[in-house]
Amino acid sequence: MRYLAIAVALTLAVTTAGTAIAGEIYKWTDEDGNVHFEDRPAGEEPERLAIRSKPTDPARVQAMAQARASAASKAAVEEAAATPEGPSAEELQAQADERAQECSSYRTRLQKYVTSRRIYREDESGERVYLDEDEMRAERERVENQVQEFCSF
Repeated sequence: MRYLAIAVALTLAVTTAGTAIAGEIYKWTDEDGNVHFEDRPAGEEPERLAIRSKPTDPARVQAMAQARASAASKAAVEEAAATPEGPSAEELQAQADERAQECSSYRTRLQKYVTSRRIYREDESGERVYLDEDEMRAERERVENQVQEFCSF
């Protein structure tokens, strides 16, 4: 019986948490003509707005970034191939592909660093060494710089 009560309480908490996140937004105009948006009805005749949101799909965002990087690298290769001097089109394509792969790798790493509560590195013996706050901040900045370097075409 006790487990049933806990299960019911958890189910209720999960279902009400979803509605608390969704919330309601009201739009109203004050006497000076300024439009306000709030989560509580205020002013005269507030209008309830039907706002729907969906969570962001990280895989879709990653695919879009990869597609942009590929398109930019192809444009760079075509532009460089049009000029007679410099590396060949194959060499340029190989360089562009390598940059795109590095870009993807650093973006993935940065995403992990931003969402992870703890970051670690492995020492010489293969043991995990967890970074403190300052080291984590420095590592995130380093990876952000790498993303800027490899993902800008």
